[in-house]
Amino acid sequence: MTVFRDLSQHLMDIAENSTTAGATLLHIYIDEDPDANRLSVEVRDNGRGMDPQMLLRVSDPWVTTRTTRKVGLGIPFLKQTAEMCGGDFQITSVPGEGTATRAAFEFDHIDRPPLGDLAGTLLCIIVGNPTLDVVYCHHVGPGEFVFDTRELRELLGPEVPLYDPEILGFIRGTLTEELMALESEAA
Repeated sequence: MTVFRDLSQHLMDIAENSTTAGATLLHIYIDEDPDANRLSVEVRDNGRGMDPQMLLRVSDPWVTTRTTRKVGLGIPFLKQTAEMCGGDFQITSVPGEGTATRAAFEFDHIDRPPLGDLAGTLLCIIVGNPTLDVVYCHHVGPGEFVFDTRELRELLGPEVPLYDPEILGFIRGTLTEELMALESEAA
């Protein structure tokens, strides 16, 4: 059984859903606003999207499009967690255009899962999906960090893959450093 201990694991699950749906571009937005007591996480993709009937059933744990198992727990767990933590959950989708999943939480709710290893999760998404472009935008109060693999690919050129060990080290270092800077800026 899948257990989601932090929000980065939910992000990984949603990214997997997106790539399975043929997405080539993934936008991940995190907005931490302690003053408003709000944390929101949003993932948008340009995959196949879902028809209205599937969209109505997607938060049912007994519904999945995967053939490797008969249940789909990621979306239902995220929805339940958001609602239990004083927040809300939304998923919208347009066939042929993509899907957007958003979960919001009370920032200081005692049961809100931590963000987790965001740098490691983003790295796994990038390495595991070499043709996927990822745009990551993280706000903490007035601070902002944006990481876009399209910009990195443009700088590197087509002959250097993002999964090159030196590039991976650079990506991990950049993500870790920038996320730590955001965290300390907010403190």
